[in-house]
Amino acid sequence: MAAAKHYLDDPTNAVISGLRGVTLTNPSLLLDEKNKIIYRHPASITNPKNVSVVCGGGSGHEPGFSVFVGHGALTACVAGTIFASPSAQQVRACLSRRLPPETQGVVVVVTNYTGDVLNFGMGIEKARASGKKVEMVVVADDVGVGRAKGGKVGRRGLSGTALVVKVCGALAESGASVEDCGKVGRLVVDNLVSVGASLSRVHVPGKSAQEAKDEEKRLGPGLVEIGMGIHNEPGCEKVQTDLPGLVKIMLGQMLDQNDKDRAYVSIRKGDNTVLLVNNFGGTSNLELSAVVTEIVAQLGSDYGMKPKRVISGTFFGSLNGPGFIVSVLKLVDTGLGPGKSILELLDAPAEATGWSANIKAATWEKEYKAIEAADEDKKAELGITKLKVSPALLKRMLKSGLDKVVADEAEITRYDTIVGDGDCGIGLKRGAEGILEMLSSDQISQDPVVSITKIAGIVEDTMDGTSGALYAIFLNALAANVRKLDSSNATDLTSKMLAQALDDSIEALGKYTPAQPGDRTLMDALVPFVETLMTTGNTKEAAAAAKAGAERTKGMEASLGRSVYVGGEGHKEVPDPGAYGLSQFLTALAESL
Repeated sequence: MAAAKHYLDDPTNAVISGLRGVTLTNPSLLLDEKNKIIYRHPASITNPKNVSVVCGGGSGHEPGFSVFVGHGALTACVAGTIFASPSAQQVRACLSRRLPPETQGVVVVVTNYTGDVLNFGMGIEKARASGKKVEMVVVADDVGVGRAKGGKVGRRGLSGTALVVKVCGALAESGASVEDCGKVGRLVVDNLVSVGASLSRVHVPGKSAQEAKDEEKRLGPGLVEIGMGIHNEPGCEKVQTDLPGLVKIMLGQMLDQNDKDRAYVSIRKGDNTVLLVNNFGGTSNLELSAVVTEIVAQLGSDYGMKPKRVISGTFFGSLNGPGFIVSVLKLVDTGLGPGKSILELLDAPAEATGWSANIKAATWEKEYKAIEAADEDKKAELGITKLKVSPALLKRMLKSGLDKVVADEAEITRYDTIVGDGDCGIGLKRGAEGILEMLSSDQISQDPVVSITKIAGIVEDTMDGTSGALYAIFLNALAANVRKLDSSNATDLTSKMLAQALDDSIEALGKYTPAQPGDRTLMDALVPFVETLMTTGNTKEAAAAAKAGAERTKGMEASLGRSVYVGGEGHKEVPDPGAYGLSQFLTALAESL
């Protein structure tokens, strides 16, 4: 559903405040508030004779393109209201008053939308009439709208604009002529394809909340719209598919040479390319990274392509849209010689916060040999001791306790749903199942240090959250403390020796958590178990103490953990989930003896 809640509901205030913020994150920039122009301070321009590069369009596409103003990128940017082109007057003000008077010429980069082309066009013609050299580069990289539907208007401009701006800005900074800057800008456009997809249109500040509700009906659960534009324009199709299926369709629209309606650029196996994956603004970084992974995988498997550069982030947004745009740029010769290839211009430094591709060319070009994952079983031995336990007995005890944890997962989860966030039972079950898998493959050693170390590793890999960290610390400390009991002769590990190691491990755990019995945590079961085992040497009596400790947490107010924030009266009804789960494990373990 399109989010209808905004921090700023007044769209005019949102635009002006946003532009002011741009100058706060880059002190070399100035704002002409009346005309909504972000431009470089004259003192920040090393060579004012260089070509100036200007871009602009409606607001709401940040960081495109006000945040691209800076050394090595744009000289100025003209902003309209949200999703609306700036006026011709704003453009004229930029070209006549906000660029260095000495500049040899201006390249104006515009996305292919009617309002932008017309208003920038009027400003450009006015500037030409006054004697300025101005080259116009119209970016039309969208393949979502095919030739038949695009008609005379042609392709829309999408996130490929960021690549055009970067190339033109770097070339201008090198001292190239305005003609060359314009020619190379158009060369990039001619070798660029993009397509977007989104889970929803965006809600514009100031619009009614009903629009968001209507959008939920238009593009319901499970549907994604391919070809959606950056101004909420409808796409070419709605599909219900998973990420691999979605990426397959999108890449097909960009790269399938048999699709005569969309085969705008011939990009084939072996061609050098740059991949840009652009966030609409509302896709999480986690998901966007997963999208990048899928795209790169399919480019390799289906098209035999390995991009020379992979750039990911928000470059040309659509407010908080839950979508992304894929752009593929074919690298062709600019004809301008060394240092001025498209790739070198993209790699050139830029002091613009909107250009977040900061991996240096040398890092990309260096060869990195694959490092094989170490086979843990073939590593140096874990420092085998002369301590001994019966592998069969240890396996039987652990399996009994772990089976009980798995069986009780639902009950532990129910308790944690009442007093926590509901994940305790699932976390314990994952850890238990991981260790049970190890037991089934007979990896239990007679050396207790080896077995405890392996179990600790499994807990680290399978158990998330606070309880997983606590158990991992405790078990690693236990392995270290049991190792201290080693001697020069073969020795059986007695319950008394184990109790001492467990007690020392609780002390080690205290370095990382203040939890003590009475805080309503797993310590309410663990500490009584260890203390009783120290005193009696009897595992069943120790397990009974653990169970009693867990029961005492019923009605106990939490002073640590997620339960502190949950509130309510749930703690009076159920025991602490972590203490309960541990007590169930220890009880079943003791019963197996």
